[in-house]
Amino acid sequence: MALSNQQYESIMKRYEQTRLANRQTLEERQQTVYARIPAYRELERSVGSTALSRARALLDGDDSAMTAMHDFVEDIRRRKEALLTEAGFPADYLEPIYNCSKCRDTGYIDIPGQAKQKCSCLRDQEIALLYEQSNIREIISRENFSTLSYDYYEDEDLDRFRGAVKISRDFVQNFIQDYANLFFYGTVGTGKSFLSGCIANELLHAGHSVLYFGSSRLFDLLATYTFGTKEKETLYNFYNDLYNCDLLIIDDLGTEMTNSFVSTQLFSCLNERQIGRKSTIISTNLNLAELRDRYSDRVFSRVTSNFTLCKLTGPDIRMKRKLSNVHMSE
Repeated sequence: MALSNQQYESIMKRYEQTRLANRQTLEERQQTVYARIPAYRELERSVGSTALSRARALLDGDDSAMTAMHDFVEDIRRRKEALLTEAGFPADYLEPIYNCSKCRDTGYIDIPGQAKQKCSCLRDQEIALLYEQSNIREIISRENFSTLSYDYYEDEDLDRFRGAVKISRDFVQNFIQDYANLFFYGTVGTGKSFLSGCIANELLHAGHSVLYFGSSRLFDLLATYTFGTKEKETLYNFYNDLYNCDLLIIDDLGTEMTNSFVSTQLFSCLNERQIGRKSTIISTNLNLAELRDRYSDRVFSRVTSNFTLCKLTGPDIRMKRKLSNVHMSE
C-alpha cells in the first residue's frame, strides 16, 4: 500500500497553496518597491521595447545581437540590484520565492532526457504520512536499531537474541526483493516488540507503508466495522489497507478475547497477505502449541509454513530496566 490518491492529492494541494502564498508575497514586495523606488518601475517599463528591438536584430541575422542582448540583460540586472540595495532592500528581494529551490515547490525535479524525479521534499512528506498512518510513531522513537543493546541477555538467551537481530536486519535489507514473514514468540519482555519496532522504523524511513496494531485493538476495530450498520465503507477501506500495506505488524497476539470471529479474521488476513506477497510480522507470548490450540490448524499451518520462527527467551527486560532506574535514583 502506497499513499492513497486522496493522500497524494492532499500533498499536491499543499504545494499549490505554497506556490500561491509565495506569489502573493512576491506581488506585495513588488508593490512596496514600486511605491518606494519609482525609478525601478520606470526601468522595468523601458526594458520591454529595448528587448524587442534587440530580439528583432537577432532574428535578422545580426551577429553581434546575441552579445548585445546578453550585455543588455546583465546591465539591467545590475541596475535593478543597485536600486534595491540603495533603498535598503536585499539584492534578491524580487527574485521568485520557493520553499524548496530544488523543485520550485512542485514536488518534482526535471532532469533532461529522463522522467521527472520526486524531490526530497516530496519524499519527506510522503514518509511523514506513512509514519502517521502506521500507528507506531511513538514506539519507534524509543525502539530502533540505534538503541539496541545485548546487555540484558546471557548464554543461550543471548545467542537467540543475536540470531533474531540478524534475521531482522536481513529482513530489512532484502525487503524489496525477498518476500518474507517473521514470527517472534517466547517469554514476556524479551525483545519481540522491540525488534518489530526496529524493522518498522527502517522500512518507514525507506518509504514503505507499515501498519502496526496491538492484537486487541486490531480485532476490536474489525468487529466494530463488521457489525456496525453504518461502517461498511470504512470496513472496505480498512481491509484494503490491512491486506495491501507493505508490512503489517500484529503485536501481542493472544492478548485479545479469542473466538471464532477472531480466528477467521486472522486466517483471512494471513491468507490474503500471502496471496498478495505482502509481509507480516507477528509477536506473541504464546508458544506454538498454544497458538495451534487457541486459533485453528489453518492459522497454525500458515504461520509454521510461511513465517520464519524466532524464539526469544530470558528475563523480562522491561522489568530489569525499571529496577535499574529505581536503583539509579536511590
